[in-house]
Order: sequence, then structure tokens, then C-alpha cells
Amino acid sequence: MRVYTKYRASKGMRRTKGPGGRKGLIAFVVLALLAGLGCLAWQRGYVQRWPQFLSVPSSTNPAPSVVGTPQPVSATNILRVPTPTNLVVRTNPPSTKGPGLLDAQIVLDRRGFSSGSIDGVSGSQTRATIRAFQLREGLTMTGELNADTRARLISDPPALTNWRVESVDLARPLPLATTWLGKSEQPRLDYESMLELFAERSHAHPNLLRRLNPQVDWAALLPGTSLTVPSTERERPAGKAAFLVIRLADRTLEAFDSGNRLLAHFPCSIAQRVEKRPVGELHVAVVAPNPNYTFDPEVFPESAEARELGRKLVLPPGPNNPVGTAWIGLDKPGYGIHGTPRPEEVGRTESHGCFRLANWNAEYLLQLVTVGTPVRVEP
Repeated sequence: MRVYTKYRASKGMRRTKGPGGRKGLIAFVVLALLAGLGCLAWQRGYVQRWPQFLSVPSSTNPAPSVVGTPQPVSATNILRVPTPTNLVVRTNPPSTKGPGLLDAQIVLDRRGFSSGSIDGVSGSQTRATIRAFQLREGLTMTGELNADTRARLISDPPALTNWRVESVDLARPLPLATTWLGKSEQPRLDYESMLELFAERSHAHPNLLRRLNPQVDWAALLPGTSLTVPSTERERPAGKAAFLVIRLADRTLEAFDSGNRLLAHFPCSIAQRVEKRPVGELHVAVVAPNPNYTFDPEVFPESAEARELGRKLVLPPGPNNPVGTAWIGLDKPGYGIHGTPRPEEVGRTESHGCFRLANWNAEYLLQLVTVGTPVRVEP
């Protein structure tokens, strides 16, 4: 028995020299340990990278949410899913409950209820526009985009559309002279850039167009480039306004029909100096699309150039004309309703004495008024 046991042990020892013996066992253990460590390291790295594949809860998403636009890294959107840049951009998924904020601004603008340059951001002008629309629709005037208001804004045409850049567009921009004399010598006071041109065409803030088209180099556009822009084409008004109301405190201009039904609502800039804010009833005296502008040095005493010129100048028409692309003269000398070269500032800055609108709103108002239309200016 002792001999047999020794023999078996010796035989077993000799067998461990093979690939499946002690060395194989040690190699297997080492490999298993290395695999375990590698798996742990991979798991740790994966967990650290995992948040970028998660979606942020809706309560932390910044408004508006722009699908298809890369978002800057911040505490609220670091977990946002990267998405292709060629998708349709919306503030909220389409819903039978009504549009999101950006879509609502666009639909309201189509109907003549403007919040100024469309930007997809909630602010005082947007809330005032929503209140005006709620008044027209017989809804509770909250200024908020509630369910009842959304239901009235459901629109079949998409809020956004694609525009193709044409060669004729690229030929339009002109540098704008920095002096009154230089402007008077230009052939026209046209857009200075393609971004400005398409922003005004779509009634949009330039920052919104940048967000909707993150891949576009606005300084190097080529013919055929496709741009995503708000779809803001307005139908021609069915009739004329019976009267206009300008509210100085609210900085708004509204048009009403003969039945006191609200037809249009626009933000409006007013005179900087209180004594140049006429209160009472005025009337439309003249309407002029694409007007030129007579620069009178006496109106600009703060301008050193005006003091040196000592003479009037006539500036050519164009969107960068001081009165924009439309002039509605009133029966108080020197006063009128007109457009502006800086639509983003309407309702936020003040003028020398007239009532300023965004160019597209001034052009729409031209279609609503006639000579003799009453204009009530309220404090």
C-alpha cells in the first residue's frame, strides 16, 4: 500500500509538468486576476462616461429646447443626448395641446400679434402679446401660454421652414457708413450682412438663427445653402383698421376694426423725452413705403457731426434708413410711425419723438391704415 501511494504521488508530480498542470493553473489564476482588474477599470471608466448617454429630466431642461442644435455645456444640459444637426428644430414635440413657446411666437406673428424679433425666450413683450391675443379670443388674460391659449394656436403649417440662399441675396449687403454725410452718399441703405437680411425676412432675432443653424458660417454663405428659419409669412389683411391705439406706458401699438375687435398688436418704442410724447387723438396724414429720410441737424443736438454740418441731408431708402422701410406720417408736424434699422431694440430703447416698430410690423401696418385713420395716444 505504501509503495502504491508513493507511485501515485510520483506519477501525479510528473503530470504537473504538462500544460494543464501547476504552471497552467498559475497562469490561469494570473490571467483571471488581470481580467478582473481590467473589467473593474473598464467599468469605472464606463460609469464616468455614462451620463452623456442619459437624458435630462424635463424640469431641468433650459427653455426652449432646440432639437438638432448642439448645446453649450452647463449644469442643466450636460446630460443632453447629442443629436444630428439636420433635424427639424422645435421647442417642444408636436402635440395636439398646442405649440411650445418658439412655435407660439411664430404662429402669433403670422396672425399679426408680434412680440418683436422672434427669439424663443419668454419676456415682457411676449407676455404682452399673449395677453393681447387672449383678449381678442375672449380668454382669461394671464399672459401665460396655458392650455386654452395653446389650443387656439394650433396651426397646420410647420413653424419652421428651409430657405435657399440665392446669388441675388449674396449681392445685396452693403457696408453702412458711420457718418450722416457718408450715409447720404450711399446708393441705398441696405442690409450690412446676410445674417441681418435673413433675420429680418423671417422676423427673427439673429441669435435665434445662429441657434437654428449651428453649422452655418454666416460670413461665408454660398449659393444653394439651406437655412432653417421661422415661417412667418402673413396673409394680407382682410380689411382696414378703424383706429389705432398707442399705449405709452406699455409701449405697444394696436389696431382695431370698427367693432372694436383687435386686429394687430406690436411692441413700440416711444420718445425718450416726456415732452415729446403726444397724448390725445392724432390722425394718419401720409403713408410711404421705402421712404428716404431728411436728416435735420436741429433734431440731433447731441451729434457733433450735426453741429458741424449746419445743413440738411437726404438719406436714401433701405432697411438701414433711420425710419426703416415704412413711414406713416401723423398730423402733428414731425411725428410719425415708422420702421427701424435695429428691430431687436424696439420696445426696449427710446426714440427722438416718433413711434418705432420693427420694419416688418411697420410694413404690415401700412396695409391696415389709410389717410385719416385715427391714432389714439394714451399715457
